[in-house]
Amino acid sequence: MSGTAVTIGAYDGVHLGHRALLRQLSDRAAAAGLSTVVVTFDRHPAGVVRPESAPKQLTDLEQKLELLAACGVERTVVIEFDRARADESAEDFVKEVLADRLGARLVVVGEDFHFGHGRKGNVDLLRELGRDYGFEVVGAHLTGDGIAAVSSTRIRTLVAQGDVVGAAELLGRLHEVRGPVVRGDGRGGPELGFPTANLQIGDDIALPSDGIYAGYFTRPDGSVHPSAISVGRRPTFYEAGTASVLVEAYLLHFEGDLYGEPARVSFVRRLRDERQFDSVEDLVAQMHRDAADAERALSAAD
Repeated sequence: MSGTAVTIGAYDGVHLGHRALLRQLSDRAAAAGLSTVVVTFDRHPAGVVRPESAPKQLTDLEQKLELLAACGVERTVVIEFDRARADESAEDFVKEVLADRLGARLVVVGEDFHFGHGRKGNVDLLRELGRDYGFEVVGAHLTGDGIAAVSSTRIRTLVAQGDVVGAAELLGRLHEVRGPVVRGDGRGGPELGFPTANLQIGDDIALPSDGIYAGYFTRPDGSVHPSAISVGRRPTFYEAGTASVLVEAYLLHFEGDLYGEPARVSFVRRLRDERQFDSVEDLVAQMHRDAADAERALSAAD
């Protein structure tokens, strides 16, 4: 039997629930002699439909595609989600993408899947259209490895609360952010004695709440460096509300120039809240403690 087994969705985070669904897709495809395809989007649809309340993303597109490929998906189709796509009816989407473009014979989606203009499309409509176009539809419950229902929304909440341990349990990996190393305030090395790598992170990416974390910094060559990571607004130097959020990593036992490198920072454990110190000396003393705490936390996590 020729044709494809297809799943559709934002797949933000490619979390354990997503992976369980992809395993089901692969198993059913193998039994039916179909190739597997993931249909996803170049941005979260909410960023076009309701930009004022669009959720922060757990992965950028590059990382999402890497994670999907690691799940054994044979092909990923990335669809540009623009205003025209948002206004497209569910029926037209199914005909254009699933029937005409992909020759779908099986479609596996989450049981609460919605699509098309006004989110009018759902699993029931897919089944109805499937009878016309010759594909079977499975609505799957997103659970993962014995964990209760997993959702990107739930994981975003954990990340926003700084609970990176809880987020990692549902992601099946550490929460990670990516970006080039850029110049920051310039005081880390000369003034504080702690040179940091400052990452330029997209505004649409989910960051943990302001605080200090133990984690890892990964360079383009694949080398991984234990780090103390600060996410915050430097309240010792800036008045409340005047500084943007900055992600900066102090690489333990490392010397070198990282400017301009694309980097990845992953979060293992929250160490403390961000706070304002009365003096630079007090801040430096705390940074020494943070570095030691990060090293201990990472050793315990290994």
